Amino acid sequence: MSDATIVLVLLASGTYVLKSAGPLVLGARTLPIRAQRLIDLLPAALLAALAVVSTVGDGAAVVIDARLVGLIVAGLALWRRLPFVVVILLAAAATALARLIA
Repeated sequence: MSDATIVLVLLASGTYVLKSAGPLVLGARTLPIRAQRLIDLLPAALLAALAVVSTVGDGAAVVIDARLVGLIVAGLALWRRLPFVVVILLAAAATALARLIA
């Protein structure tokens, strides 16, 4: 097995273990409402952080380029609750236009 396959299997296994740990540990108990609200917001925050890091991160440096324009346009389109296909098309067009201008 290659190193990448081993890493993938270990990460998938770890994900399943962590996802099953919550119900096993908490059982029938419910979380306090404030904790539940925080937990409900975590996936969106993690996805947003991943998008920003993928857009402006380049190893150990921060790179501001046309990708950031596309991310901002996508964020605005999502905020306006446009259909996802339209969001993708607008972000791609904005990125292409910014690259054309620069």
